[in-house]
Amino acid sequence: MNESFRRSGAYEHPGPVGSHVGAGADAHAGSHAGSPVGSPVDPEWPPPPSRPPGQPASQPPTPGPPPSAPRRRRARRPLSLLAAVAIVSAAVGGGTAYGIQELTGARAVASSSTSTGVVPSADRGTVAGVATAVGPSIVEIKAASNAGSSTGSGVIITAGGEVVTNNHVVSGASSIKVTTSDGTEYAAEVVGTDSSKDLALITLKGASGLKAATLGNSDGVRVGDQVVAIGSPEGLTGTVTSGIVSALHRDVTVSTGEGQQQQGGGDWPFEFGGREFNGDTGSSRTTYKAIQTDASLNPGNSGGALIDMNGNVIGINSAMYSSAAQSSSDAGSVGLGFAIPINTVKADLAELRAGANG
Repeated sequence: MNESFRRSGAYEHPGPVGSHVGAGADAHAGSHAGSPVGSPVDPEWPPPPSRPPGQPASQPPTPGPPPSAPRRRRARRPLSLLAAVAIVSAAVGGGTAYGIQELTGARAVASSSTSTGVVPSADRGTVAGVATAVGPSIVEIKAASNAGSSTGSGVIITAGGEVVTNNHVVSGASSIKVTTSDGTEYAAEVVGTDSSKDLALITLKGASGLKAATLGNSDGVRVGDQVVAIGSPEGLTGTVTSGIVSALHRDVTVSTGEGQQQQGGGDWPFEFGGREFNGDTGSSRTTYKAIQTDASLNPGNSGGALIDMNGNVIGINSAMYSSAAQSSSDAGSVGLGFAIPINTVKADLAELRAGANG
């Protein structure tokens, strides 16, 4: 590109300024009469003839364009080039849409696949840094119904109190209480549910100024990536565990019936690999693709966040194997937990906000 601009400039200024513009006939003729015959020239971009063929030497040369015109044309080209480079650079750094937002001043959303601003640079990539940055966005949920009570977790997605959780955490609930990380309690109500994906959206009454989590991009998750899980296992609010992504696209089957609402500490039956865990899933069931993790998940983690090391939520924890081993042959670290990919949540969010009840 730079080479093309130089050639363009050479064509517009073939000789010294003033060699033919505004010069007298004698001066013009003399400027060429004294030139050596073998003067080097650019064979690709020869200068225009000193005068049109057949024009008398005494006639002044035809005036060229004003000197300022080429400069104005060249000034416009770099500005266009700079704008194009800025858009391309922004696209490479964080996606084309994000680049356009930056250039136009549009407001960015709390959704990113490359965000590193969630965790301070000094703590980036550490479990402690992720826990400190994302912990305030995770809540404890206590739901009561005619069948009993249950405890789960949720993720704040807006400052006004929208919280994503599992459908089985709030299914059939007659009342819902939510506790934030600073101990503040809110009454909550269900906005929408989707039992086919085991998702629900609730809103906290009278809430404002809450810290919303940043939703990442689960399509970019790889097996072996380090992750952090935050939730309220056994009612222990704000519990943090860590591990890796141990598998992707696992088929997990859960119940869609209200009669299967989790009980007590939060055991939730599910099927995986042809086996049932934590009880019977019943006759009404659904299967979804899940992220598998070996981060320790326990009853009450349902609805909490699975987070990458940049502080982006990449999944909603939904199913975990709770061992009731009675013999030494069954003992050991289970490391079998599953999370709903966050891209599934984002794709379902509009319907949940519209009051879906499925």
